[in-house]
Amino acid sequence: MAQPPKNKKQLIFEEAAKLFQEKGYNAASMRDLADRVNLKASSLYSHIRKKEEILQKICFDNAHRFVEGIDVIEKLSTDPVEQVQELIRLHIRIALENPTSVTVFNDEWKHLEEPFLSDFLDLRKNYESRFKAIIQKGIETGQLKTVNPSIALFTLITSVRWLHYWNPKHEAVSRTALESDILNLLLGGLRNPNHF
Repeated sequence: MAQPPKNKKQLIFEEAAKLFQEKGYNAASMRDLADRVNLKASSLYSHIRKKEEILQKICFDNAHRFVEGIDVIEKLSTDPVEQVQELIRLHIRIALENPTSVTVFNDEWKHLEEPFLSDFLDLRKNYESRFKAIIQKGIETGQLKTVNPSIALFTLITSVRWLHYWNPKHEAVSRTALESDILNLLLGGLRNPNHF
């Protein structure tokens, strides 16, 4: 079944994400973006008020994907190991579904202006504190090794942050195999072998 055609605003956001990824947010101009979507700069402003509006959408859309993901995971299971596995899968899925957008989300968020920067950081802190609480519960129940939960959290998150730069199609690796290898590498070292 053919995909429906993209509307102009959707195309603008997608091309802006590519432009920000290639040039960086600061170096990318609205004129560059207008050229990419075959519009005059004056016409572009009828769709988008300013460049930061695009950055806000990219950053907040991705932040909400993570928050909505952890909402679902916390409801589906109370087992901390299962929850950690599902959170790693969430990071993999989001990175592979829209690598350009995730690149901008990871690398360019610091250019958000207030109050959006604080709102974005609040969303990120909320997600990280909930993820850390899951790890802490796993440690307390003996399912995970006794390690500093903050170190475990940022090691796990950082260990999948590279995915948006990599294209598994070039390596002929399925998403299932990718998830399996990453989970084995990360949780093989985190799971307590003495817990049955």
